[in-house]
Amino acid sequence: MAAKKVWVLNGPNLGLLGIREPELYGKETLASIERRLVKLGAELGLEVECFQTNHEGALIDRLIVAMDAVDGVVLNPGGLTHTSWSLADTVRAVKVPVVEVHLTNLYARGAARAVSVPAAAAAGVIMGFGARSYELGLRELAARLTTRRKG
Repeated sequence: MAAKKVWVLNGPNLGLLGIREPELYGKETLASIERRLVKLGAELGLEVECFQTNHEGALIDRLIVAMDAVDGVVLNPGGLTHTSWSLADTVRAVKVPVVEVHLTNLYARGAARAVSVPAAAAAGVIMGFGARSYELGLRELAARLTTRRKG
């Protein structure tokens, strides 16, 4: 059976991981996280492709393409988490499961950052485990895709 295809999509400023506020986001780079996700994906029977953009429209465009191109998405909206109703509407519209991930615990970041606009449209949200949030999100997505295939 062919590997399920999964995209890991990252929003604004995640390309700065490792240098932007390392006391908050850690010292690991996005490239390092992505390498681990590709390797973990192979172990889980997933073909993983990663994408990062600082532009809301590019992230939305990529999600729209995901409907016909992949089986599921791991999404870290970055700075769009708290503001993008357009991104939330797109997550709601796509017909593949989207697992939202965050490095930090949004609830511990103050009232302005405690809300994720796209979260209600996602299959689930994993946050607060640093870079491991991505791995946990990928594992959950793999489980959902396996269940979907069987059921």
